[in-house]
Amino acid sequence: MIYPKSIAALIEHFQKFPSVGPKSAQRMAFYLLRMPLTEVEKFAQSMIDAKQNTKTCEICFNMSSSSPCEICSSPQRDKSTICVVAETKDLIAIEKTNEYKGLYHVLQGLISPMDGIGADDIRIKELLNRLTDENVKEIILALSPSVEGEATSLYLSKLIKPFGIKISRIAFGLPVGADLEYADEITIAKAIEGRREL
Repeated sequence: MIYPKSIAALIEHFQKFPSVGPKSAQRMAFYLLRMPLTEVEKFAQSMIDAKQNTKTCEICFNMSSSSPCEICSSPQRDKSTICVVAETKDLIAIEKTNEYKGLYHVLQGLISPMDGIGADDIRIKELLNRLTDENVKEIILALSPSVEGEATSLYLSKLIKPFGIKISRIAFGLPVGADLEYADEITIAKAIEGRREL
C-alpha cells in the first residue's frame, strides 16, 4: 500500500527507533493518527521539552535536568565508590534497587571495534581524571557480560590498576525464579564463578 507522504514520513521516523521494525512503526503511526490533536500536541511538546531540558552531567555524564546531576551534588552519597556503567539506563536500573549509595560514571557506550567505537570514543579519559581524587577507594564495573562489556572491563582494569584503587565487578548469573535447565552455559558458568559462601 502506498501511504500519503505525511504518513510515510511518520512511519519512517518511528522506524529509526531501536527495535522498531516496519510493522511496529506502522502501528505506532496509525495509533498517533487516531489520538486527539490535543494529545498529539502534548506528546510532541514532551519530546521537545525532554530534548531541550536534558543536560549531561559534567562530572559523571549522567543525563539530568541539571549539571552537576542530583547524584553528584548529593552530600548523602558515598564519594569513595564509583560505579561505572555504559548508559544512563543502566544507572537507573541500579538506582531502582536502593542498594547502592555511591557515585557513578556513565561511559556513554562500550568499546566495540566492529562498530568503530574505540576507547577514545567513550568517557574513559574523564573517568581516569576522577581517580586522581584521593577519596576514591573502589571502582565497581557494572558493564554487561557481552563481548563489548568484557573488552571494556578488561581495558578499564588495566588502566585503573596503577592507581592502587580496588576494582570489583558486579556478579552475573541466574535471575531469581529462573530454572537451571533453561539457562545457557555461559550464564551457568558465571553463576558458579560468582558464587558466595553461605
